[in-house]
Amino acid sequence: MNKMILWIALLLAFSCKENQSSHPESSVDEVPAVEETKVESPEVALEIYDFDGLESLLNKKDEKTYVVNFWATWCVPCVKELPHFEELNQKYKDEDVEVLLVSLDFPNQYDSKLKPFIQEKKLTSKVVALNDPDMNTWIPKVDEGWSGAIPATVIYNKETRKFFEKSFTLEELENELKPFLN
Repeated sequence: MNKMILWIALLLAFSCKENQSSHPESSVDEVPAVEETKVESPEVALEIYDFDGLESLLNKKDEKTYVVNFWATWCVPCVKELPHFEELNQKYKDEDVEVLLVSLDFPNQYDSKLKPFIQEKKLTSKVVALNDPDMNTWIPKVDEGWSGAIPATVIYNKETRKFFEKSFTLEELENELKPFLN
């Protein structure tokens, strides 16, 4: 029974909303969690967190509004909506809005897929990688109702927090962000 629950959790955590087929690679790398590591190349520096390290980025209590998107390069709807987050980041940066893109790509693909993707797409929003295989623990800490499917987004400031398990258009993102700015 416990093995079945673990498999279901793994499938949910690495499934894409709107594309329920799982990633072609069926195994999750069992890498020990680390507080913060930087993988650097001449092109891209990537901060890697376990959930304990990432959690502070999900709960800041300053004057900014944060838009945190959980995504992966292998998730088609995630990749499709990334330009909207980039545009939101540029359009609202002077209004104390910060976009954070949390990659759920597999650790063994940071150098071969994630970093080249960041460079090719010229992402200007902050991108970090979450390397924490204990999904049963951290998914409900992001939001109790999250199934683990991506894309998923949290918009929050010191007063309000809202979670979305869906893809966005730019217009939808702006409509959800605007109440946080008033």
